[in-house]
Amino acid sequence: MSDDLLIVQADSAETSLGWATLGDRRWRCTVGAGGIREDKVEGDAATPAGVFPLRRILFRNDRLVLPQVHLPARPIAEHDGWCDDPRSSSYNRLVRIPNEWSHERLWRDDGLYDLVIVVGYNDDPPEGEWGSAIFLHVARGDYSPTQGCVAFARDDLMELVALIGPDTKLSVLSHPGAEAAADGDHDMKQFEDFDEQDW
Repeated sequence: MSDDLLIVQADSAETSLGWATLGDRRWRCTVGAGGIREDKVEGDAATPAGVFPLRRILFRNDRLVLPQVHLPARPIAEHDGWCDDPRSSSYNRLVRIPNEWSHERLWRDDGLYDLVIVVGYNDDPPEGEWGSAIFLHVARGDYSPTQGCVAFARDDLMELVALIGPDTKLSVLSHPGAEAAADGDHDMKQFEDFDEQDW
């Protein structure tokens, strides 16, 4: 298994809970309330399926000490936002707020954005209404679904952020783990039913 591929897969189609795997390491995570979709659009609360680069790290330097990292990193300031308005030329970009366009505030009280890894989704360049602000960030205590990001326990994300680098890709699988396991069981059943007389 590649140490440069962070694989995220939901447990089943009925839950946002899943696992993220990098090499031989594995962490619990949660994905979007809209599931994992290959046809993501703005506002659907879905996590996009596919393989994406990891761009940079944003963090609250008043709340944590960033470990040694291999991606560009920048402290979050109180005026930082992320534009989620497809009509704006700043769509899916870091912006200064107040801002005339719809945006998400990065300076949050709830701790979810204390540590953020920006995913290179729909950003090269941003197009249409395919979605914005896809991050790896801190999960709520109950791992409740996100609005499309992938979220981790804070300590797990602190561990992960030190392991990733410019060559690391995020691979979000559209088929849940339960389906993959069922397919594997089906394959094994075929072998169980196999009779040498079939040759």
